Amino acid sequence: MKRIYLDYASTTPVSKEVIKTMLPYFDQFFGNPSAIYEEGRLAKKSIETARKQIADLLSVKPEEIIFTNGGTESINLAIFGIANFYRFQFSQPEIIISSIEHPAVLESAQKLEKLGFKIIKIEVDKKGMINLKQLENSLNKQTLLISIILANNEIGTIEPIKKIKKIVENFRFNNKTLFPIFHTDACQAAEYLDIKPKKLGVDLMSLNGGKIYGPKATGLLYKKEGIELEPIIFGGGQEKKYRSGTENVSGIVGLATALKLAQQEKEKESARLKKLRDYLINEVLRSIPKTFVNGDLKNRLPNNAHFTILDVEGEALILKLDQCGIAVSTGSACHSKSLTPSHVLIAIGLPHEVIHGSLRVTLGRYTTKNDIDYFLKNLIKVVKELRQLSPISLKFKN
Repeated sequence: MKRIYLDYASTTPVSKEVIKTMLPYFDQFFGNPSAIYEEGRLAKKSIETARKQIADLLSVKPEEIIFTNGGTESINLAIFGIANFYRFQFSQPEIIISSIEHPAVLESAQKLEKLGFKIIKIEVDKKGMINLKQLENSLNKQTLLISIILANNEIGTIEPIKKIKKIVENFRFNNKTLFPIFHTDACQAAEYLDIKPKKLGVDLMSLNGGKIYGPKATGLLYKKEGIELEPIIFGGGQEKKYRSGTENVSGIVGLATALKLAQQEKEKESARLKKLRDYLINEVLRSIPKTFVNGDLKNRLPNNAHFTILDVEGEALILKLDQCGIAVSTGSACHSKSLTPSHVLIAIGLPHEVIHGSLRVTLGRYTTKNDIDYFLKNLIKVVKELRQLSPISLKFKN
């Protein structure tokens, strides 16, 4: 059976170009970058070449790039690193996040709350757009850190990071302070948006190789010069002591290539995927009654379509589509080990009984119109089958 993969927000296949650049580092240039003999020097040089390539792509300095093993570690290093280094400069340090952050941010914040930090969650509207006025009013002289996602991993809404930048800059200027420090999780955005930190106005930015057709377990944290971090992994002091552990040379080289390709192709690929996405959304809404789209239709990642389909259960829908050869997700509507509803969908105002009918479809480089048509044909059939079996008939207007 042909397989149609429509869960690119979850992870992406490694591109052939990336694999080609990585291959020599598995057997030819395999040295430990910390070694001072030739094999080690060659590996170290490859890392620094990749660091400079990425720095040039982001218009930052090479020393502002810290390599990690993925987006989650980058986020943890940003949040715990800032919190632990600067906490004693505040009598009651506060951290501001949005209510629709990735679990890596949410759970880090929850841990810090138990350690005495005050956590402030900024609300979003029904499209997932952050409440800028609430954020501005929440700033005070105890605000140490702000962490706001650039593009949401579930519903695809792109947050107004540049407007947040102005709010932060005004607060710093008026209060003659360097705080708050501003971090963004840009893991979902790197394939489609301009992620140059200076343009965004952020001090810290997390990226993930597995979302951009690079190798899994690779990532980076951009750290603006002058910002300090307390490390969260200790050992040999690699990555300027910010992240100990023998470097993943092949992964770092692959990450640099993946980011280069992503940024080179982002405008062309975004335009192509937006047409497919809009076609998909229009056809679903036209063909399946009692269905609506979650997230902002205008300020949205070009590959994301997130639906709520009433009177069906999301996991049953996914399993049925899987039998048809189609891979999609609920968009984390329920955690894999519990039935806890998605915090993102709760934040945008969906009731629990509606949330469980959610479906996230995310397109990618290898998605074609034929793939979308095949998906539509089977989705219509599967929804009809499940609704015939369902004892529920919900009434909800988005």
